[in-house]
Amino acid sequence: MARAVIDPLTRIEGHLRVEVEVNGGEVTDAWVSGTLYRGMETVLKGRRPQDAFYISQRICGVCPISHGHASTTAAEDAMGVQIPEGARLVRNIIECAQYLHSHILWFYTLGALDYVDPVKALSADIADTYALAQAAGTRVSDFGAVAKRLAAFVENGQLSIFTNGWFGHPEYAADMPAELHLIAVAHYLEALEMQAEAAAIIGIMGGKFPHFMTSVNGGTTFVPTEEKLDDILFRLLKVNAFIRDAMIPDTLAIAPFYAAALEFGGGGGNFLSWGVFNDPSFELNNRYLPAGFSEGASLGVEDVDVDNVKEYTEHSWYKSPSGLNPKVGETEAEYVEYDTDGKYSWGKAVRYKDLPAEVGPLARMVVAYVRGVKPVQDLIDGTLEALGAGGKPEVLVSLLGRVAARNLEAVYVADLAEQFVGEVIEAMKGGDVKLFEPHDVVDGSGYGLWEAPRGSVAHFMDIKGGKIDRYNVVAPTTWDIAPRDANGVRGPMEEALIGTPVADVEKPLNVARVARSFDP
Repeated sequence: MARAVIDPLTRIEGHLRVEVEVNGGEVTDAWVSGTLYRGMETVLKGRRPQDAFYISQRICGVCPISHGHASTTAAEDAMGVQIPEGARLVRNIIECAQYLHSHILWFYTLGALDYVDPVKALSADIADTYALAQAAGTRVSDFGAVAKRLAAFVENGQLSIFTNGWFGHPEYAADMPAELHLIAVAHYLEALEMQAEAAAIIGIMGGKFPHFMTSVNGGTTFVPTEEKLDDILFRLLKVNAFIRDAMIPDTLAIAPFYAAALEFGGGGGNFLSWGVFNDPSFELNNRYLPAGFSEGASLGVEDVDVDNVKEYTEHSWYKSPSGLNPKVGETEAEYVEYDTDGKYSWGKAVRYKDLPAEVGPLARMVVAYVRGVKPVQDLIDGTLEALGAGGKPEVLVSLLGRVAARNLEAVYVADLAEQFVGEVIEAMKGGDVKLFEPHDVVDGSGYGLWEAPRGSVAHFMDIKGGKIDRYNVVAPTTWDIAPRDANGVRGPMEEALIGTPVADVEKPLNVARVARSFDP
């Protein structure tokens, strides 16, 4: 028996420690520790409800749009405000842009170096690289120029932006050709430009990114014009083309060399989604990625109820009462020593129907697939067929399935973004588009259920005397990195790590792959 510790886990948005027990070359127990205390609940108490939109976004530098939308929806729910149709479309578009930014960022910048070795790319034959790119149906880049840049890095004695990896590790696919490594590195560099295009869309609509300014309580302050929409659509089409021409073909080209990743990293098989991208009804089940809870391996789905959520603190650094619903939840910090038998995380053990629940792209795609969202079904079925797993959607519940689900979601969201822009253009042809609903600040309680790129997010707000009396946040990563609960049941990431093969206890690459696949 041996213990392996990754602290901090790199290439994520935040601070995470992953500790595993290894027996017989695989993980037999795991503890995931969130090592950062945010404390937004304390910061927001006594503030104006309008302020929560701006402040709560600072929870995350990668998904501030989603926190902003969950926060402003909570305030609107508390005050009984319904945003107009124009604001619905604008919020959907800006959320789409964040999803595209985040998913491209994850696959190339945060995740790819777990599977792609830039050092191996140095031995690629340039002519063979072009031939392989054409055969794989992926984007043809200036592979010769990229190879020269890589060579220059190495000659200088370092790998520049590619230094953060365990390159040469035995868990890299030995039979993956050097030419495919070079293709992926070339697209890694192009992905940086595509992230910038998606961020520019948010900047146009939100004033800046991260931490946008326009989805205020009651609607949006962004006023669409023909010129702005043309700029947005131009950038959106570039991003969408990259996803279809590079990101998806790269996924399909690399996946067969890591087919073993379909056999581990799946977790408990419970999936939750609050739903995201409102349709005109604003109903959770009618969202373009609908709400739902799927329990166990049956891949069934049921309607969600926020009253089924509880937060346990037996293994978290809080003195708050355990087992409370977040509507009445408390966040009172009390740090004690790190102890895997006692308290070991700033993350609460959040549960749905007293079950750990994975959230994020895999959860959303599973729920949408079972709910019968046709574009999602077609994407999943087509990809499974291409990977030789046709008719077996259950294989998605794995490390490789989680990676694939995020990239397939990017395709669907890209199409939605174009649709929403088209709807705004059509609405403008009919005259002025209403974007804001005037309202007074009144006392009340409300919550906003939404989806960030990395999972389900909920903000809860009580307003008394025109000020925030209580605020609570269940952030997306809180679900996935949850520690053990009152019954000693592991959280989703901890459970997903069980059975993960470990070739080198000092460098547990597969452990890092599984943890990073959640995009924590």
